[in-house]
Amino acid sequence: MPTSPIDDSMDVISNSGANRAGESAVPTEKAVLFADLTGSTKLFESRGNTVAAQVITRCTQMLGKHFARVGGRVVKYLGDGLLVLFEVGEAAVDAAARTRDVLYDFNLEQLGRERMQLGLKVGMEYGSVIEQHGDCYGDAVNVAARLGERAESNEILLGEALYARLPEMKRALCTSIDRIAIKGKTSLLKVWRYDWRQSAETTITSPLSLLNERVSMSVLQRADLEVNGRRVQLLSTDGALLIGRAENCGLVIDDRRVSRRHARIEWIGGQCTLTDFSSNGTWVKFGREAEPVILKRDNCVLHGQGVIGLGAAPEDMTTSVFSFQILSDGF
Repeated sequence: MPTSPIDDSMDVISNSGANRAGESAVPTEKAVLFADLTGSTKLFESRGNTVAAQVITRCTQMLGKHFARVGGRVVKYLGDGLLVLFEVGEAAVDAAARTRDVLYDFNLEQLGRERMQLGLKVGMEYGSVIEQHGDCYGDAVNVAARLGERAESNEILLGEALYARLPEMKRALCTSIDRIAIKGKTSLLKVWRYDWRQSAETTITSPLSLLNERVSMSVLQRADLEVNGRRVQLLSTDGALLIGRAENCGLVIDDRRVSRRHARIEWIGGQCTLTDFSSNGTWVKFGREAEPVILKRDNCVLHGQGVIGLGAAPEDMTTSVFSFQILSDGF
């Protein structure tokens, strides 16, 4: 009996209703896409199991319909994620980039302006795939799964084979970030991050009214940050601000409790989002609220004003703390 190359630790849940059209035991070249929702744990905590499960199911089904509309085929659903195959690598990358707008609409409709929002992390690779019994197998599947696990919230990671098949225009939107070990492979795999904020395709499927709303928000919104007397302004038209100990971070914090790549602040769909990548976590205290939000490999939407602690709670006088204020006027 064939076994999946995906490790059992992934806790993959097959969907018996998945589309099996085109299934074949003959290897074919495909682009493989693993997409997993982020923020679902917070959703279960805030909404309860029944409501959260309904929201997650609606979201994954909506993503499945989106991928199907743009040429993908959903092989199976994975609880709070899904596995999709594409004939063309560029189409898979474009489809992943457009999920930013799809999720923006879904969050606005289902969660309103709640602090907690659902995000997505995506891993993709291109290669030979065998489809059998509602599942698929091959090195490309294994690599895409590993990249999906490694990706952070609102991040798209590509394997080298998929990157090589992209046109030059798309490769220009990719950044080489690391080499990782993949089980069963003797050499390290080069990994690329696709910058969906710069991709023009991310707004193609949005209605005109939504585009006008985003243009208005991009003019009106900004985040003001202050750390150690230094002030940083992040406009909604800017790219992401990376915070950490590494010298290539936009905001460098010299503190051993701060990871080299600790956190990222960026504007997504008109909302200022903070994503934690760190080992020690990130604490966010909003205004006069007594309890901070603790992020560990998770994200939240920043609003109003408050303070952020890197590696420890803001009350810890020895930790690196910076203040933030989210503004919608003054331009």
